[in-house]
Amino acid sequence: MPAPSTTHLVLIPSYNPGRKVLATVRAARAQWTPVWVVVDGSTDGSADWLTEEAARDPGLRVLVLPENQGKGSAVLHGITIAAQQGFTHALTMDSDGQHPETLIPDFMAASQAAPEAMVLGKPVFGPEAPLVRVMGRKLSNGWANLETLGFGIGDSLYGFRVYPIAPLVRVMRGTRFMRRFDFDPEAVVRLSWAGVRPINIDAPVRYFSAEEGGVSHFNYLRDNLLLSGMHTRLFTGFVLRLPLLLWRRLTR
Repeated sequence: MPAPSTTHLVLIPSYNPGRKVLATVRAARAQWTPVWVVVDGSTDGSADWLTEEAARDPGLRVLVLPENQGKGSAVLHGITIAAQQGFTHALTMDSDGQHPETLIPDFMAASQAAPEAMVLGKPVFGPEAPLVRVMGRKLSNGWANLETLGFGIGDSLYGFRVYPIAPLVRVMRGTRFMRRFDFDPEAVVRLSWAGVRPINIDAPVRYFSAEEGGVSHFNYLRDNLLLSGMHTRLFTGFVLRLPLLLWRRLTR
């Protein structure tokens, strides 16, 4: 196992991932110490499985929320406690095995070399990726690039990324939004507004079938409505910040 880091941790928000979560956590632990999992009100037994795993592995910590609050809320809960314990950066990844755990050291190294930046995964899709998901994120990415005047966000939705904790806590505490599926795109836009520069690194994304243990909680109608409302809100914020963003763009 790698030596423990006192500044960077892996943070995995998790909601009803099924048994896939154990393989995900073990793979992440093989690459990094410490790894924290925030169980977001799961009802599939994963809180018990992970608690048993943590009892055998001192590099794993499990935080359990009694009710489902959403991905953003789970991340905020984790990074708030992490900051209190002296951590400065968190690499977030999904609990369902879609993200490339072997790239954790590379992303952490990029963050350690540029601690003021956010390190964003830029997804490389395989042939099994649903076309509607691939096309839908192009629309979200277009909005994110408009809302930041092309600040350099490679992908607004891919949740495999390293955040500097302090600015992320500040932007999240400054809004009542970005608590659910809207967390990932709103986080990068608001951090860009705050001057946190992005570093983009290609990273594969895997989509598993149900037979392979894949679990998806994405609801096309509900979550697309959530994203539409989010971009409407962000575009209003973009208009209000336009003079500052233009000045920053011209002086970069």
